[in-house]
Amino acid sequence: MARRKRKLKKKFLASIIVFLVVVVGGITFSYGYIFNNKENNEGTPNTNENINKKDEVKEDEVYKISMLATGDALIHNAIFWEYSVGGRNSGVYNFDGALDYVRDIVSNYDVAYYNQETPFAGGQADGYPTFSTPSEFGDAMLKAGFNMVSLATNHTMDKGENGVLNFYNYFKDKDGVVYNGIADSEESRNNFIIGEKNNITYTMLSYTTSTNGIPVPSGKDYLVNVYDAEQVKQDIEAVRDKVDILIVAMHWGVEYASEPNSSQIEIANYLADLGVDIIIGCHPHVLQPITMIDDTVVMYSLGNFISNQYGTGDYNKLVGLMATLDITKTVTPEGEVSIDIDNLGGELIFTKYNGDPIATANHDGHVVIPFSKMTDDSYLKDYVRIYEKYTNILESMGTDLNIVPLPAT
Repeated sequence: MARRKRKLKKKFLASIIVFLVVVVGGITFSYGYIFNNKENNEGTPNTNENINKKDEVKEDEVYKISMLATGDALIHNAIFWEYSVGGRNSGVYNFDGALDYVRDIVSNYDVAYYNQETPFAGGQADGYPTFSTPSEFGDAMLKAGFNMVSLATNHTMDKGENGVLNFYNYFKDKDGVVYNGIADSEESRNNFIIGEKNNITYTMLSYTTSTNGIPVPSGKDYLVNVYDAEQVKQDIEAVRDKVDILIVAMHWGVEYASEPNSSQIEIANYLADLGVDIIIGCHPHVLQPITMIDDTVVMYSLGNFISNQYGTGDYNKLVGLMATLDITKTVTPEGEVSIDIDNLGGELIFTKYNGDPIATANHDGHVVIPFSKMTDDSYLKDYVRIYEKYTNILESMGTDLNIVPLPAT
């Protein structure tokens, strides 16, 4: 689907190697010529095997990884109350149960991304409008197999500088996790984390277009990456040639709009022009289309992964996507590298809870259910129609997707 070609760096080193091969080869040939002539003069037969050896045929080196990406982890009070251990005010949490239906899916992917909408700000857990999410939710997500996390959102600054620092401190010691969007200093902000799997390198940059009007402290812009076109360009130029796959997570758009607005489209085109491979959008809390801009995959909004949102809209705030794709890296014997992204699709998901999804926020029992595991209306009324509706929205900008089908009934 998407294909980029790049030449391997280190051209100078390659020239030296070629020079040495030529020199050594020439010496070897001269020696062989003299030696063989001497043998011939002494009556020893000289065969074609001793003179001419066919060059060994070199083949392309091919490497592959799989990737999953999902939307907003929006942890309202009702969710952390549900997963508190020992009562609402115990301060102890275990969110594993919320992921029981998706854990086996996520763990099958080499790279698994999600957006941590609400910060692990420390102190007492808090919900809307200024969130502080128990860090045990992060424990559950990482244990389930998520290893790439976007941290720049409109709620990042909800609990101020100390909340951001607490958020950052949770992730900074997590080996094997690629995260971006917040930092505790300018130095750490510019220390881009590079992951590697099967000889494919990748990184992710994260930006938000809003902090809900909460100002970032003067001189501390590193606390959260607020989108700025020139800064984004500098970041991309700093890391583009260091990785095979460059991902940018964008917190953008209008809440509850099922189509991208002009600003999203403008930013997506700008990022594509800068050589970004995959753009993952969040913040609208509903699904928006997935499309291609030249070789760049653009996921305008993956909806909510889990939330306590409710209201009218045909369950639009409760339906999300775990998008999936395959990445292939091919290296030719001449050192040319090509990157292919294909098999773009995914699993529709639904946040199921007990309680009226339209009239009240008084819910419990939150769990994420893939549509591929729904077998009847007990999960979601009219789930077949809902599946078809949101598949059509995802494909509405002309890109066919391999959406996992509903189970046979």
